[in-house]
Amino acid sequence: MIYLKIKNELNKFADKKQAKNLQRYFKTGKGQYGEDDVFLGLRAAEIKLVARKYYQTADLDIIQKLLHSVCHEDRVLALRILTYKFPKANETEQKKIYNFYLKNTTRINNWDLVDLSAPNIVGRWLLNHDRKILYKLARSKNLWERRIAIISTFTFIRAGQIEDTIKIAKILLSDQHDLIHKAVGWMLREVGKKNLPALEQFLKTHYYKIPRTMLRYAIEKFPEAKRKKYLKMPVQW
Repeated sequence: MIYLKIKNELNKFADKKQAKNLQRYFKTGKGQYGEDDVFLGLRAAEIKLVARKYYQTADLDIIQKLLHSVCHEDRVLALRILTYKFPKANETEQKKIYNFYLKNTTRINNWDLVDLSAPNIVGRWLLNHDRKILYKLARSKNLWERRIAIISTFTFIRAGQIEDTIKIAKILLSDQHDLIHKAVGWMLREVGKKNLPALEQFLKTHYYKIPRTMLRYAIEKFPEAKRKKYLKMPVQW
């Protein structure tokens, strides 16, 4: 059975010391965003190795089982397999993967899971399709769906399309979670690489509403003097 073969290969790479480090890094303590998440202690390269080996034979039923595992690395593998499948699939198969992804957002429940998958699946599909779903996700009560909304726009930015990133950033300005502040700031920084005037206009228009962490991420690549100028401006939060 392919599922058991995959699990056995993952278990071969398990490292208890690394698992403890990852549990601290991904905030698995009580009340933290990754509360009770379980780690095997695998490294990214090891997961990629297994994903490359099995992405052609692992169907959506197997991926579903991996996504619903208590082990974080199982979910990473599931999403990595999907990102390998997607670009090689025809449009019908891509739509099926996209819909599968959206039905399983509750299992895409950490920032690394979102970041590796959202641009490569949601972003790539929506590049040529209606994007209303992103605005629904941006207003979700689920932290990870909100992060999916903004991080998916990375694909659009790379294609020179910044409008959706700017609009979704506005929606998320009042978000209370640090992981959303970081995600939005990151995407705004990427906008600046494509269209610096658009980023500066956003900053000037919304400066007093922008959470400090979001601002720091957005201006990270500015020349030192300009970055310090933004950070020294009076704020209202």
